[in-house]
Amino acid sequence: MLRFTLRQLEYFIAVGEMGSIALAAEKVNVSSPSISAAITQLEQEYGLPLFVRQHAQGLSLTLAGREMFKQAKIALGEAVRLVDLAGDISGNVQGPLSIGGLLTFAQVVLPALRASFEKLFPDVKVTQHELDQAQIFSKLRRSEIDVAITYDLDVPNDLSFEPIASLPPYAMFCDNHPLANRASVTVKDLLPHRMVLLDLPFSSEYFLSFFGSTGEKPNIAERTRDVAVMRSLVANGFGFSIANIRPLNDLSPDGKPLHFVPLDGNARPMKIGLLSSRDAGNVNTIRTFIGHCKAEHQSGLIPGLNLD
Repeated sequence: MLRFTLRQLEYFIAVGEMGSIALAAEKVNVSSPSISAAITQLEQEYGLPLFVRQHAQGLSLTLAGREMFKQAKIALGEAVRLVDLAGDISGNVQGPLSIGGLLTFAQVVLPALRASFEKLFPDVKVTQHELDQAQIFSKLRRSEIDVAITYDLDVPNDLSFEPIASLPPYAMFCDNHPLANRASVTVKDLLPHRMVLLDLPFSSEYFLSFFGSTGEKPNIAERTRDVAVMRSLVANGFGFSIANIRPLNDLSPDGKPLHFVPLDGNARPMKIGLLSSRDAGNVNTIRTFIGHCKAEHQSGLIPGLNLD
């Protein structure tokens, strides 16, 4: 007879990973008292302390807790696979679906795709995670997410990428920048001007590679990992930037106008698409979500993006 629930295991694993009840509660989107109660019930049921409570350092797993943590992850993973199997056998689209979204466009693309998917398939419980490219690779390999919406940047051979659209690079300028009203610009045009670099793994290397043919380095005045901060820095005159994502609204988060000018030359466009493990196509829910995203791209459209 089971002496625990899968929900208790989920909460226990979250605390073990985060080292804090508050952070675990944020991760699984429940209240801290619910997490505390689940941990207490597990400890009482098995008569074992699972965590050492240290106020300054948070919670750390005991020796027994570490063994329980390993087995709990296996048990929860097998339970998820049973749900997937049931969906595949019945043909129903149901169960959990964990979606990753690249930080640079998760806020404009992922919510609309989620909303339309969940409307069609209400029995799927979707969770989303905003990640950089390196985190996406890592979480897919550890099965912490099922699929990710991202670019085709340095995709490793053990993962599968399904392209949706090709996105050419743009130079982004503030309203009064001397290049803002050009029909197009070259990398050489940009060299005399200050640059705001979106400094994310793989993305920054991609943007900086454009300057390799010139034999010169750009004048990087600012670096940020946040695309909203990057847009605001550009709009307020701290420099130009380069991006492949152009939202429908050409305003910075603080309401100032931005100008997107096509970048001429041999700069490789990035492709936006769905990244998953190579066997993900065998899972009905993942396969259905990938198909849904492709269908949403009909007539060259991607929710939230300007592809003109």
